[in-house]
Amino acid sequence: MPSEPDAVHPAPAGYLPLADYGVIGDGRSIALVANTGAIDWWCLPRFDGDPIFARLLDTRLGGSCVIQPRCSFHGRQAYLGETNVLATTFTTDAGEARVVDFMPALTEAQKRRYPIPFREIVRRVEGISGRVPMQLLLRPRPDYGRLTPRVRQTRADRYVIEWRDQALHVTASVPLHIDPGTLTASFDLVPGQRVDLVLSYSSESPAELPTLGSLDLMQRLTVEFWEAWIRQCGYTGPYQSAVRRSALVLKLLTYAPSGAIIAAPTTSLPEQIGGVRNWDYRYCWLRDAAFTIRALLSLNYQREAHAFAEWLLHVTRLTHPELQVLYTLYGEADIPERTLDYLEGYRGSRPVRVGNAAAEQFQLDVYGEVIDALRIYHRVGGSFDRDGRRLIAGLAEVIARRWHEPDDGIWEVRSGRAQHIHSKVMAWVGLQAAIEIAQHERLPVSVPHLERTADEIQAWVLRHGYDPGLGAFTRTYGSGDLDAALLVVPLVDFLDQRDPRVAEAVRAIERRLTRDDLVHRYLGEDGLPGEEGAFLICSFWLVEALARTGRLDEAHERFQRLLARANPLGLLAEEVDPVSGEQLGNFPQAFSHIGLINAAVTLHEVEQQPQRGAYSRVVGRSRRERPGMSR
Repeated sequence: MPSEPDAVHPAPAGYLPLADYGVIGDGRSIALVANTGAIDWWCLPRFDGDPIFARLLDTRLGGSCVIQPRCSFHGRQAYLGETNVLATTFTTDAGEARVVDFMPALTEAQKRRYPIPFREIVRRVEGISGRVPMQLLLRPRPDYGRLTPRVRQTRADRYVIEWRDQALHVTASVPLHIDPGTLTASFDLVPGQRVDLVLSYSSESPAELPTLGSLDLMQRLTVEFWEAWIRQCGYTGPYQSAVRRSALVLKLLTYAPSGAIIAAPTTSLPEQIGGVRNWDYRYCWLRDAAFTIRALLSLNYQREAHAFAEWLLHVTRLTHPELQVLYTLYGEADIPERTLDYLEGYRGSRPVRVGNAAAEQFQLDVYGEVIDALRIYHRVGGSFDRDGRRLIAGLAEVIARRWHEPDDGIWEVRSGRAQHIHSKVMAWVGLQAAIEIAQHERLPVSVPHLERTADEIQAWVLRHGYDPGLGAFTRTYGSGDLDAALLVVPLVDFLDQRDPRVAEAVRAIERRLTRDDLVHRYLGEDGLPGEEGAFLICSFWLVEALARTGRLDEAHERFQRLLARANPLGLLAEEVDPVSGEQLGNFPQAFSHIGLINAAVTLHEVEQQPQRGAYSRVVGRSRRERPGMSR
C-alpha cells in the first residue's frame, strides 16, 4: 500500500475478504481487526449496540481505527498462544513492526483491584527490526455512520470524542492531530520502541481512566485470564488446536452479564456477494445457544451451561410456555427488523438490516433443542427448581399440542410455513428428553401422554417424511427437496443405526446437496431471490453422519479439508462459496464453530467406542435408558 513518506492516509478504499479479519473481545463487545491493522467493526456498549466502527458495511461512511505502515507492507496475524489477544505483524522493505490488540479481560476480584472502563480496546504497536514509518487514523462514526462526533484534547496525552451523551476517551503515547471527527498521527518505529493507544468508552471522567503505565499489567492479566479459561477444556482427542480455538470463539460470543450466547457479532455480511440475504445475527437464538451448551459441556465447561439454564428461565417468563426463536442479550422479545438503505453494504450487498424478523416465526424444532440441552445439563449434575420443572413440562406440552402444525423451519425461510420434517424429528427428540428428565425430576406432566405423542410423531415422519424413491428424508411433507438438517437423523438415534434408511439418507444428501467437502442446506425455493454459499455446520454434520454410519476414514478426510477452509486464525464464517472458497455470511459464526467441535468429538468417540450414541460423549447414557431414546 504505497504512500508518501510523511503522509497520513485512511484505510484502503476497498473491502477486505472476511478471512483477513481476527476478533478480540471481553464478553460484552467484539471488534473485528484486519491484517491491515484496521479495526472495521466495534459495537458499543454491547454486541447488539451502535457500531462506532462500521467500515465493514460502508467504506465511505463507516468509521474505523487504523494503525499501519506508511509504505507497502504485508500483514499477518496470530493470537498470542491460546488467548484472544491478537498480534498483527507488518513486514516492509524498511523492517518489521507489530501491533498487539486486546480488550482487558479480568476476573471479578481483579476488576475490584484494578478498575477498568466500561469498554476498552488497547492497541500497542512496537518496532521489531529496521525503521518502519507508521500512521494512525482514528475515525469513529457512530449511529451506523450517520454522526460525525466532536473531538477535543483534554491534556497532553488525552483526547475525548463526543456524540450525543456518549464519549470515547483516547489515550495515546504520541501526539495526535485533530481533524473534524478524526485523530491522526505519523511516527517512525525502531526495534524496542513502542506506541500505545487506548480507546475507553466510559462515563467516568478522563482523570479516572487507566494510565499508559498500567498497560503491561493489563496485557499480562488478560493473557492469564484466557490461558486459565482454556486450561479447563477437557478435550483430549484429535484436532485439539482447532477445537480449543473454537471454544475460545464461543466464549467470546457469550454475553458475560446474562449468559446469553449470540449467533455472531456482525450484521448483514452477505450469504451472496451483492445479494439481499443479509441478516442481523447479534442476538441469542435459543437453538444456537442450546447447540453451544452441548458443545461446551462436551469440553467440560459446566459454568457456561449453568449460566444458560438460568438465562433461559429468565427470558421465558413473559412468553411461558411458548418460546420465541430469538431474544436480545437481556431477554427482550421485541426485535423489530429495519433496513439502513443509505449504507452501501459489504461489497455492495444491500440492504443492511438491524433487528431480525425471525423473532416472529414459529420454529417447532427450537422446543426440542432447548429441552435436549436441558437434558444434557441435567446429566452433568444440573438440577431444576420448581420454575425450571414447570418450564420443561410446558415446553413438552407445547410440542405435544402443536407438532401437527406447519412451521417456519430451522432455516427461517420467508416463503411461508410448511410441514418441515426436521422440525418433527426434533419435536420427537424434545419429548424423549422430557421423558428422561421426568424419570429423575418431578415434572408436572403426564409421561404416558408424552410417550404416546412421541410414538405418533415418529410414525408420522416415517410415513410422510421418508421418500423410498429418493432414499431420503425430504425437506417438507410431499416435496422432493432434500434438507441437510436431516443429517441429524443418525446423530439423535431417531432410527436404529443399522436401519438401511439411515445410511441411504446420508448418501442421498451427499449426491444432491454436496460439492467436494461442502454441503448446501437445501436447493429449493425459500421466498428470496439469489443464491447462497454452502453452510458450514451442515458440512460438519455430514462428517458426524459419516462417522456414525461406519465411514470413519471418509469422515476424517472431509473434516481435514473443512479445517483448511478456516482463516489463518482458525476462524469460520457462516458459509463458504464452493466455487471461490471465500467465506460468506456473518463472522465469526457460532454455528460453524459448534459444528467443528461436535464433529471432532464425534470422530474421537467413534474411534474409541464406535457402538455408542452420538451424544454419549457428554456424560454417557442416562441413568435409566429407554429403548430408542435419542442421545
